[in-house]
Amino acid sequence: MTQSLTSARFWDDRYASASPHSSGKPGTVLVRFTEHLPAGRALELGCARGDDAVWLAKQGWQVKAVDIAQQALAYAADNARRNDVAGRIRFEQHDLSQTFPEGEYDLVTASFLESPVDFGRPQVLRKAAALVAQGGSLLITSHGSAATWSDHRHTPFPTPEEALAELQLDAGEWESVFVGNIERLATGPAGETGKILDTVLLLKRRQALRRS
Repeated sequence: MTQSLTSARFWDDRYASASPHSSGKPGTVLVRFTEHLPAGRALELGCARGDDAVWLAKQGWQVKAVDIAQQALAYAADNARRNDVAGRIRFEQHDLSQTFPEGEYDLVTASFLESPVDFGRPQVLRKAAALVAQGGSLLITSHGSAATWSDHRHTPFPTPEEALAELQLDAGEWESVFVGNIERLATGPAGETGKILDTVLLLKRRQALRRS
């Protein structure tokens, strides 16, 4: 079985055994860092059940939302129809280690694009950065720590600076708007609560200087 089939099957099985309904709420990081941006063309990598894509569409964005799992895309498309924004979102299936969406975007966002199945995440995020238009934004949110009840509580997580360095971006082409950790309260499977960290990178691609 190839890596692509393994990854796709893992996530399809995960969503097939889960509820088709989500919280209906966008990610707090997405809202915080994009609600004041002018709407344009957005690309979301790993859209899951579509709450972030739906929220962006409601703000006026034209959204391309991709996921590896066909089941997740089906749930997301239903979510878009229920919220009357299906005409503003295009859903595409991609194993990002194999195929990639085309286009140029004013916003590229990836929230918790992490997987127990290796898919070459650093390379994927570098490809994502290449799709950001001049003046556009790249927003990446990842886990910065694990809750006390998690099996990963002792796992070392990259610092925000390490996460930024892993992108290998040309500092002359990018402005670091926010590179840091944000604390939030998480709820565990037994209803327990605890504070965890998210690592957030918000980068803006500089406009090219015009020659006189």
